[in-house]
Amino acid sequence: MRRVRYSVAMSVDGYIAGPNGEIDWILMDPEIDFAAMFGRYDTVLLGRRTYELTLTQGGEGGMQGMKAVVFSRTLRAADHPDVTLVAEDAGGAVAALRARSGRDIWLMGGGVLFRSLLDARQVDEVEIAVIPVLLGAGIPMLSPPARQARLRLTASRTLKATGIILLDYAVEYGTA
Repeated sequence: MRRVRYSVAMSVDGYIAGPNGEIDWILMDPEIDFAAMFGRYDTVLLGRRTYELTLTQGGEGGMQGMKAVVFSRTLRAADHPDVTLVAEDAGGAVAALRARSGRDIWLMGGGVLFRSLLDARQVDEVEIAVIPVLLGAGIPMLSPPARQARLRLTASRTLKATGIILLDYAVEYGTA
């Protein structure tokens, strides 16, 4: 079965974006091999706000070479023909994707979508790039109300040039 990996950049104080969705505080580090990272996935999951942010930054709403699945109750499929829209039962939709053959699935940003898929037991790994900045306010990594989830550290690494800390965790359901 394919794994769902929540891979996200987060400030030291727990935010994945500023109060207005800003991400200009996220540092790029030459040690991060984005080509290798993207090569692990063939599908990307996005919430509506993350999807719309990628569109405003000149993107196509997903990542080149990946199938984009956008979770939204307000977007119309006719207006977004290049992505698959899911309006109901996010957990069921992701369970169906996981059952298909293919590479792992990237859950990209979005604290609300992360929370709903974590609650549905559809997230296998949490990969956090902790950026050395304090935002003071913004969009939290896990939006409330959320249930407690137990994580087991599987890898960690500090990037010397920027001070970014990479943390990889396995989600352990049934133990929290």
